Amino acid sequence: MTTIAVLGNGRVGGNLAAALTRAGHQVAVADRTPGAAAEAARTAGIVINATPGAGSLDRLVALREELRGTILVDVSNATTDGPDGLPADLLYPGSSLAEQLQEALPETRVVKTLNTMLFPVMTAPATLTHPPTAFLSGEDPQAKQTVGELLTDLGWHQEWITDLGGIRTARATEAAILFVPHVIRSSGFTPFAISIAR
Repeated sequence: MTTIAVLGNGRVGGNLAAALTRAGHQVAVADRTPGAAAEAARTAGIVINATPGAGSLDRLVALREELRGTILVDVSNATTDGPDGLPADLLYPGSSLAEQLQEALPETRVVKTLNTMLFPVMTAPATLTHPPTAFLSGEDPQAKQTVGELLTDLGWHQEWITDLGGIRTARATEAAILFVPHVIRSSGFTPFAISIAR
């Protein structure tokens, strides 16, 4: 059992928290109440960033001390929104939120994952008609292994998980968010994910 703090209690954070609790982990969810994020992060070995990506960097840098030595699992995408509320452009072109977080929090082990799918797929990958792919990006191999084990607790088969390498590779998966508004406008909010077919 791992103590996990989920920062963000919207659809993504709530979904992950419920699934991880069902898998036997001790989970604390931090809402926007002042001090809630710091309290949750202080006692956790793994912190999941499920806050809106546009504000994630400022929120997490404010938790520098609480995040020291922890694994930070970043599932957010930092974008500007279009007039319909769907993602329009990347907030960090030529970089990524994960890279910005790792640079700002050098004593935190950042792992990017689960950001190339609609949120229901994060905790129910087997419900799709084709196996999806969960990508891992991060500098620390042990942290990525730990996050990979968390993914298996969420129903991801090992062969569906692809380690892309260092944190710089997160800019590729974060750029995949640019597919999302077009797919949604074409097909609605039916769950989908990016999959590498071999």
